[in-house]
Amino acid sequence: MKNKITFLSLAMMLSAIPMFAADSSPAATGGTSWIGPFAAIGMAIASGLCALGQGKAVAGAAEGIARNPGATDAIRFALILGLALIESLALYTLVIILLFK
Repeated sequence: MKNKITFLSLAMMLSAIPMFAADSSPAATGGTSWIGPFAAIGMAIASGLCALGQGKAVAGAAEGIARNPGATDAIRFALILGLALIESLALYTLVIILLFK
């Protein structure tokens, strides 16, 4: 019973947080918006790390195919799946940046 009350009170407190949020737009605070520069830095980091990951994946696939040409189809499938998942990191970063801009 104590856990239920604790969970319920925590849920009620967390659901009330947006009610107390202040307007944080640059016009209201009189400051400069830093979203643009930090978004650019975040996208640069995500793209750079994606490029490193894709290079390592392609190098590993090429080495695996060179060592075992019989497993080319399985390696190619794993490579394409891996590259798609790696590229999704950059796309998710781009979507998040566009949503918060």
